[in-house]
Amino acid sequence: DMALIRVTDRDGVEHEVQGNIGFTLMENLRDLDYGVAAVCGGMMACATCHVWVDPAWLGKLPAQQSDELDLLRDLSTYRDNSRLSCQVKFTEQLAGLAIRIADDE
Repeated sequence: DMALIRVTDRDGVEHEVQGNIGFTLMENLRDLDYGVAAVCGGMMACATCHVWVDPAWLGKLPAQQSDELDLLRDLSTYRDNSRLSCQVKFTEQLAGLAIRIADDE
């Protein structure tokens, strides 16, 4: 099954992407030309899948684990709405999710 993800790239251009339900956000974003690098492949070792989540959606996401938060807080681009897209499973409840690809470190 597929559902809409609204992705704003680093240039501020919004794209509507059909994401695979049950995959992580990182898996849905890494193959896009303007998506995330995802260098470590989802092992939470690099933060190259860093995204900023539209604040309206933050409460619908699973809570951050301490390891994710520790890695994010070390980034100069960290914000209160930062997430590692490898740690967010894309579910039907997240259809329409709005995110922005975080600036490069």
